[in-house]
Amino acid sequence: MSRTSNRDDGDVVRDFLSIADLLEEPQLAQLYGYLAREGDATVRDIIDALGFPQGTAYTYVNRLVDAGVLEVTRDEQPRRYAACEIDLTVTADDGARTYTITPALVDAVGRRETDDDIDTYIDRHGIAGLATALTYAVARERGDVTHRLMAKDLDISPLAAEMILQALRPIVHAHDEIKVSGASIDDLDFDDTDAADSV
Repeated sequence: MSRTSNRDDGDVVRDFLSIADLLEEPQLAQLYGYLAREGDATVRDIIDALGFPQGTAYTYVNRLVDAGVLEVTRDEQPRRYAACEIDLTVTADDGARTYTITPALVDAVGRRETDDDIDTYIDRHGIAGLATALTYAVARERGDVTHRLMAKDLDISPLAAEMILQALRPIVHAHDEIKVSGASIDDLDFDDTDAADSV
């Protein structure tokens, strides 16, 4: 993988190695994703939300602070931590695609241990493939693409496309401001007795 950034080479290498750890260890990604969604939190909040043992939570928080992907937002006890913004563009192993590592992508990787669809997709298509699927998930939530178009573009089955889009939907809504286009089914004024009478 190569990387692009506007930062000094030493900072880029540090960023890249820190983010590589996040992408390789789903529990670290899960912790980062939680803080990226929630804003800031204490270690107790993290323990309660993610179910990590206390020692593990402190170890992970300290690792991510040392790596520069978390920051201390309140130094008084109990300390509060927040996720630093990630925006690192890398070239996939095949050399043909570039993708950007964002908090939403790290959050998606963090859910691989609890979501079989995300785990399977990463196993088959890698992190670069997941980044591409996340882009399609945002477009789908905006009403710009369908699962069939994604399937055709990526040469995967429509079922596989639908499954990953559904799995990524909560991540998209947690990280992106999506304006819903059109009415939802809940907005329709529909009386079930009318349908029963017409049958």
